Amino acid sequence: MTPEPARPYEPSGVDPVLFGAAGRIVATLHAAGFTAYFAGGCIRDLLLGRPVQDVDIATDAVPAEIQRLFPDHRAVGAQFGVILVKLEGISFEVATFRADLAYRDGRHPEGIRFSTPAEDARRRDFTVNGLFYDPRRRVIIDYVGGEADLAARCIRTIGAPDDRFSEDHLRLMRAVRFAAGLEFTIDAATWQSLRRLAPAILRVAPERIREELLKALTRRGADTALDLLERSGLLAAVLPEASAMVGIPQPETYHPEGDVFTHVQAMFAAADYPLPDALAMGILLHDIAKPPTFRIRDRIRFHGHVELGVDLSRRIMERLRFSREETERVCALVASHLQFMHVQEMRPSRLKRFLRMDDFDLHLELHRLDCLGSHRLLDHHTFCREQLAALGTAAISPPPLLSGRDLIELGFQPGPLFKTILHEVETLQLEDRLTTREAALEHVRRRYLAAGL
Repeated sequence: MTPEPARPYEPSGVDPVLFGAAGRIVATLHAAGFTAYFAGGCIRDLLLGRPVQDVDIATDAVPAEIQRLFPDHRAVGAQFGVILVKLEGISFEVATFRADLAYRDGRHPEGIRFSTPAEDARRRDFTVNGLFYDPRRRVIIDYVGGEADLAARCIRTIGAPDDRFSEDHLRLMRAVRFAAGLEFTIDAATWQSLRRLAPAILRVAPERIREELLKALTRRGADTALDLLERSGLLAAVLPEASAMVGIPQPETYHPEGDVFTHVQAMFAAADYPLPDALAMGILLHDIAKPPTFRIRDRIRFHGHVELGVDLSRRIMERLRFSREETERVCALVASHLQFMHVQEMRPSRLKRFLRMDDFDLHLELHRLDCLGSHRLLDHHTFCREQLAALGTAAISPPPLLSGRDLIELGFQPGPLFKTILHEVETLQLEDRLTTREAALEHVRRRYLAAGL
């Protein structure tokens, strides 16, 4: 039997409710004669002094025994030895120590066999995720050298990198995410394997790639994650349109930071985290069409990059299986990102409609980051914030003076003209040229009925 490599450890600064409930699950398993430990990423974050969001538990109890001991449970992966246990309103994954059989599809083993803690640790992805903690004895258990790699700030696969990446190709992107988010380096052998196997990421389901990409780009370190994705070849495989931004020059007057890819990286570097998914994708895609529209006339120009960018963004979002709602939200960000340069010249009605646009907070933040990632001039951003504060919701979105029913009562037949009339009335209202229903009705009578329209 493999000796247990344990050392004393007393956690501090933990969530007492979360750790208390997790400890009671371990105590229940122990009282029934089983071994149980906290496992994986929660131990990594604990040792790094990072907030622990959830606690996974590993045990030698088999699923049937876990279900018997904890009535409030759900079998989320019983075939892999995983049961979701709910205690004090918190859900915990309780998994049986296991060894995986051969992998055939780059994601799932053909089966599992229940095993020892040492074997369970060695089938995990990276050493920093292969640690256990026994809350009863207050000891860290490390079969894979995870503590040493935490101290060295290094991401290293457990065992041969080619084997770990071939078992689940998504680990290629996970290595990048962990390195960027933790501000770690990637072990040389792990990095070489990652670069060699990068094209295999396309064997992973688009939904899994999407989720891993969002985890990398919505959290601190997104600029580094983007750089690692590019240098590894993963970005070229998953998002060749984004990889194409590398080396595309921009006018130095507006973009002293450099090429299009550098601009996007700089925006991520300037962001406040965590980011909403739509904003992260908006940053990534807002200039996605600059490579195919790059031209040099009197200077570097990208005519039509907004319109083509919307089209490319929609294709990319659909390819990654984003929802229709999220796709439209991101496409709207791409479509409107250049409009901010005109805000101080807009007529009042257009400005107010612009300021009340759906998700305007996201649009405004994308513009702020666009500026900080380039010329750093925030005058349009400041103007919009000042206008929002000065005008208020009532002025930007006032109750309509007229409705379709009012037009019918005036004798109009429902049809396309309704939209034209109501839009015109609202324009005059937003410009304070019509302020009452009576004045609006009189305007319509003079403007349309008198003309026989």
